[in-house]
Amino acid sequence: MHSENDAPPDRNNSWLRKLGPGLITGAADDDPSGIATYSQAGAQFGFNMLWTVLFTYPLMAGIQIVSARIGRVSGHGLATNIRRHYPAWLLYSVVGLLLIANTINIAADVAAMGEALKLIVGGPAQVYSVAFGLISLLLQLFIPYRRYVRILKWLTLALLAYVATAFVVNIPWTQVLISALTPQVSWEPGYITTVVAVFGTTISPYLFFWQASQEVEDLRVDPQAQALIRSPQQAQASLRRIQIDTWVGMGFSNLVAFFIILTTAVTLNLNGITDIQTSAQAAAALRPIAGEFAFVLFSAGIIGTGLLAVPVLAGSSAYAMAGAFRWKSSLELTPQKAKPFYAIIAVSTLIGIALGFTAIDPIKALYWSAVINGVISVPIMVVMMLMACRSDTMGAFVISSRLKLLGWLATLIMATAVLAMLVSL
Repeated sequence: MHSENDAPPDRNNSWLRKLGPGLITGAADDDPSGIATYSQAGAQFGFNMLWTVLFTYPLMAGIQIVSARIGRVSGHGLATNIRRHYPAWLLYSVVGLLLIANTINIAADVAAMGEALKLIVGGPAQVYSVAFGLISLLLQLFIPYRRYVRILKWLTLALLAYVATAFVVNIPWTQVLISALTPQVSWEPGYITTVVAVFGTTISPYLFFWQASQEVEDLRVDPQAQALIRSPQQAQASLRRIQIDTWVGMGFSNLVAFFIILTTAVTLNLNGITDIQTSAQAAAALRPIAGEFAFVLFSAGIIGTGLLAVPVLAGSSAYAMAGAFRWKSSLELTPQKAKPFYAIIAVSTLIGIALGFTAIDPIKALYWSAVINGVISVPIMVVMMLMACRSDTMGAFVISSRLKLLGWLATLIMATAVLAMLVSL
């Protein structure tokens, strides 16, 4: 038996301190490519797409809590746990596809940041893209995790630009509320494809790997913290923090997505602009309709969230590869002490930058990245749910019936969405 006195003092006693991996993971979900998807949804279908982010919120929170708990309880990331308990072919295929999808996503995000800065100040977008990519890489290489995670936390504030943008324009709130709660759902292929795109953008594999790994990182930087399977007396405070952190983080993510759809619906859709392919196009289209201030806010948000998302994308690839091949993996370690881990971060980022100088169509590349993410998300979610119910992985901390229901429901809906996407192809 352990008494309450055995537990380390809870230094995470403020709401702000409780927010970390979940908040950063949720905010990183609204990356420039995600902004493009939400903008397209709002521009093409107006208020009739608002329900999607309300619907996905509990599903997203549920599956992310599962990934966070696996990391905190076992003391290992997802790839390490998959390697320990499942066939090698599953591990290598999932990690390989994740690496490809993340690299394409990085390419799209750094290109979007460059285009956004060009819209604001003029100049060469490609040069800006290179600069943003290199800044992100250097921050990961040379700033220890404890300080770097604070930078990522502050970068989440960039997403408030999308909430602010909505209040710069005139919004019929009564109509918004009615449409969000009682949408006119269409079974037209274009509508279904957009719904699938929103689901796939909201629930993404790189988020699973990142949040689980950040829980492990937090164990490394706190000398009092241990994996719960070895130190069960820390469970109550730790699992409560994960709950708060993840529900707040995913709520923030979906709130921002809601306001992006809302802003583009009330400006672009109502003015007949329905074809938006990139976040920069959405920002440019806002300018003559919503005014200069709304345009600058929207564009600045693209840059801020890109700086947040690129390290999450590159980092999740590196954590996955390190777990698969038993490399040392921590942003707290110097590059000299974890060379393969940092090499994946560097190569992913540099290839992402380089793709912007090729003839590859970034819109098509992003589309296929979404397809890959959708395809691999389902087996990863199935494996995560199975692992979270295994006593050899989770000890006494197998997930509750409520979390099982949320997690399996999210998995079923993603499987349905992926099937619909593949049929539409």
